[in-house]
This record gives sequence, structure tokens and C-alpha cells, in this order.
Amino acid sequence: MSTPDPTPVTIGPPPRMVEVTIDGEVRQVAEGSTLLDAARAMGTDIPTLCYGDTLTPKNACRVCMVEVEGARVLAPACSRKVEPGMVVHTDSSRVLLARRMVLEFLASSVDMSAATPEVGKWMVEYGAEPIRHGADAATVAQPAKVDNGLYVRDYSKCILCYKCVDACGEQWQQTFAIAVAGRGFDSRISTEWDTPLPDSACVYCGNCVEVCPTGALSFAEEFRLKEAGEWDPSRQTQTDTICPYCGVGCTLRLHVQDNRIVRVTSPHEQFVTRGNLCIKGRFGFSHVQP
Repeated sequence: MSTPDPTPVTIGPPPRMVEVTIDGEVRQVAEGSTLLDAARAMGTDIPTLCYGDTLTPKNACRVCMVEVEGARVLAPACSRKVEPGMVVHTDSSRVLLARRMVLEFLASSVDMSAATPEVGKWMVEYGAEPIRHGADAATVAQPAKVDNGLYVRDYSKCILCYKCVDACGEQWQQTFAIAVAGRGFDSRISTEWDTPLPDSACVYCGNCVEVCPTGALSFAEEFRLKEAGEWDPSRQTQTDTICPYCGVGCTLRLHVQDNRIVRVTSPHEQFVTRGNLCIKGRFGFSHVQP
């Protein structure tokens, strides 16, 4: 007997299509799509850092800016919706200069060495040279916060993209254990009253770690291996399985190196979890370690 597909099906009228021109190519795009959606659908790569496919865009990093003809300023592709007749340039000289400046400013003040692998490629592609701002450029260098055995906070790598705040807050976990503290140049991600994580409202779901694009948040085992120079993604395998702790049916993606689980994620396209897990699914694997 076949098992019915549990994926929910939404029945309704097809989306209205609008015509937009991106880099000289005319495309029909579903109304309500963002410029980022439209560009990626046609194979055009637009860099993103603060964008998360399971979160509402915050427009914080500004690295995805594109030029819309007739507009006074550049537009963030991650949140700007398509409009009929819109003409967009993703690689104009104005766009390229803006991306180079953003990457330079970020890398001159924040340690980007553990950021998403594409960052190094973007640095070369856009000719970003953070050293132009001088070796004494203001940085947020500080020791990593290792105050629990599950994950590490290294805010010297934080670009204030706010993805962790959204994942912990109203968009997913509803725990509100972390938020933006301070104002202006003193803005930073913090627990309430900057208390150690074990004394905060954190429930250790690790969903903030899941969405962090720069390595400011990392699994304890991952942090330990990187500090020892032993972290090697080329030696890692990934295996999907179902979490055994309850009946919800969350999909776990086990990242294994040298026969040890070094981190656990969940596929963002999985309709049960959308990348989110609880403390048991994310960290409850020590009993199977060699």
C-alpha cells in the first residue's frame, strides 16, 4: 500500500506574470517575486550575506544591490519586488563599485576568514582590497565567548546581519534570548545584560548557528577543530536521517569527519523543519560518538 505524500498542497489560481528586463534579457516573472528570485531563476549570480531563504530580508549587508533604471539609488535585490516593465542591471559599474566598497568595509573591520566560501571568490571578482583602509582600521576584534559545551560565539566575525536575532525571535524560535544591544558604532549582538549563555533565556536550539553567514556562531566541535587546524570539509560526509527523539519527523543532516559527527543541520527545503531544530535534534548525538 503506497504512503500518501505528506507535503501540503496549495490550490489556487496561477500567479500573475510580469515582464522585467534583467541585464538586457526580457523575462516573465511571477508577481511578488524579488529581483533576487528573478535573477537566480535566469542563472545570474548576485552575492548575499544577510539574506536567508527562511527569513524575512533585513537589507543589512547591502552587498546584493542592483541598479534599477529610473531609480535614484541602488536597490537591495533580496527585498525589492519586481514591477511590470522594470529594467535592472546587476553588473553595471555603479553596482560593481558598491559591492566592492561593501566587501572592503566589512573585511577591514570584521574577520571574514570563516565566512561562507563564496566571500573569497567575491573579493577577487570585485577587486576588493580591505588593506586600502589601513592596518589600523577600526575592528571589532575580541576573544571568542566559550561559555557552554554546545556552540561558540565569536563576535569578531559578526557583521550585524541580524539573522540570528530573527531566528531566535519572532520569525522562528520565539525565545528572544539575543538582541541588538547598544547604538551606532557600539551596536552588537548580545544576551540580556550580556549574561553568559547558560544564564540567559537560550534554549540551545542552534537555529542562530544555522543561519549565521560568517562563522560568528559555530558548533563547539567545529570551533575546536578549526582552532587545532583540523577542520577539513573535503574529508566530511553528509547523511540525512530522521530525528529519533519525538514524532515530529525532523530531518537531520549529519556532517561527519573522521567517523565523528562535527555538526548537525537540517535541509531548508524540508517542509517540517525549514532548517530549524530543537536542542535534542541539533546537539543530542554524543551517545553515538566513538
